[in-house]
Amino acid sequence: MKKLEKIVLAHQLKRDGFNVSAIARKCGVSRNTVYTYLGRDFEAAVEWVETLRARKRKLDIYQEVILDWLREHPDLSASQISDWLEERCNFREIGESTVRTYVKELREKYHIPKVLNKRHFEALQELPRGKQMQVDFGELKVKTTDGKTIKIYVIAFVLSHSRYKYVEWQEKPFTTRDVLRCHENAFEFYGGITEEIVYDQDKLMTVSENGGDLIFTEEFQAYKQNRNFRVFLCRKADPESKGKIENVVKFVKYNFGKNRVFHQIETWNEQCLAWLERKGNYQVHNTIKKRPVEVFALEKPHLRKVSLPLSFESNLSYSITRMVHKDNVIKYKSNRYSVPLGTYQPNGENTVYIQVEGEKLFIKASPDGILLATHRLSTNKGKLIKNTHHSRDRSKGIAAYMDTIRTSFHEEEKIQVFLDELHQRYPRYIRDQLQILQKAVKHYKPFIQEALDTCLQKGLWSANDFYDVVKHFSKIQGLQEQVPEDELSGVDVPTELLKQKAALRDIDGYIKILGGV
Repeated sequence: MKKLEKIVLAHQLKRDGFNVSAIARKCGVSRNTVYTYLGRDFEAAVEWVETLRARKRKLDIYQEVILDWLREHPDLSASQISDWLEERCNFREIGESTVRTYVKELREKYHIPKVLNKRHFEALQELPRGKQMQVDFGELKVKTTDGKTIKIYVIAFVLSHSRYKYVEWQEKPFTTRDVLRCHENAFEFYGGITEEIVYDQDKLMTVSENGGDLIFTEEFQAYKQNRNFRVFLCRKADPESKGKIENVVKFVKYNFGKNRVFHQIETWNEQCLAWLERKGNYQVHNTIKKRPVEVFALEKPHLRKVSLPLSFESNLSYSITRMVHKDNVIKYKSNRYSVPLGTYQPNGENTVYIQVEGEKLFIKASPDGILLATHRLSTNKGKLIKNTHHSRDRSKGIAAYMDTIRTSFHEEEKIQVFLDELHQRYPRYIRDQLQILQKAVKHYKPFIQEALDTCLQKGLWSANDFYDVVKHFSKIQGLQEQVPEDELSGVDVPTELLKQKAALRDIDGYIKILGGV
């Protein structure tokens, strides 16, 4: 509602008998403003409004700049614009509330509505100084100087008492070693460490909650013991338990990072630290109503001192792990790299360690174990990079398999005809067919030639048919089928039980059970 309209409405409501408080509520202004409105008649009000329109304001010289920002980024907040004015225009002569009012008027005048993102917060119990630090990760898509869009990754730290923040960005997803290096940088930034650190259930640090007996990754467990801090691990789907850091990550992404042009990661981190100094740690916090930098000055003496920073800069680290998939490949940067056949074990430990040196990718079974594979890194995405010796020589294997079976028969020409037919009919299952043939040869060798003649004569072109025929001939000759020892799986079963047969129920019994006559 325009000022002149509000003044007219205030006078109308006063004539209708409304008191000042009721008029203030209906007009959406304070009672003091209502007194000002009622103190002016219509002509004086018109003159006063015109004066307001004509007056110059400090932000007018930046009006076009602010409009350009709003048109390019309609979701910009007034707080972010205030920071940009300070950073890019070196303008800090007015308060943030004045910027908020000015931006609101520009949005209304030039019809630039703000894109709103609904956010939910929950109040948490305040903790004593030096008690707790919270850590979390985030990622953000940004525009580069050449117009491309890339994804960058951030780790954020916040002291729960003072809300004092530390942030670090990088261009690739975080590894365990990256996380530990950033911890060391954060401890150096704060000048100490808290008693407890709160984490989400991240695979870089934790393996399992294990009913409260937390299981950490090997490298993080060693680091935790070295630095001697307690870990509080958030339960799944419970963001409220680390609400402070959740808000910090959003604040960093959308107040500092959003709509900012990316040049290089070093410059980006320098800009972020500068933003923390002037904004992230300087702006009055909405909950504690104090500046984090001032509260931190009181909290710092309560932090536990740490020894000299640990080094995590070596590029020869095997902290990056990958799972071996059932097709004996690992995934790395959107590509698949092969490992030798048999590396994957259905019920085994399928974790391998990878190391990147220049353009080479090395895969090991353990940090100090044997080398499983070496690959040249691919710059593409969605590719399968496979070493030739990681594949089975299928043609040689099948041929050797056939030779083994062929030598078991007296008439090799006949068995060759049968084998060729199997290969043609069952190209995908030829190995399975040969295994069935080999089983028949092993258990019923005296009858295999007779069974082969029958199959060729009757056109039975299946290893399963062959097995049934040879088994049939063995029964005719009175030879009981022998149960191979390797098929008993080591179970100690008395011989008498193996010879026993199940009792057969009379057909009348089944009819009675089923309710028949």
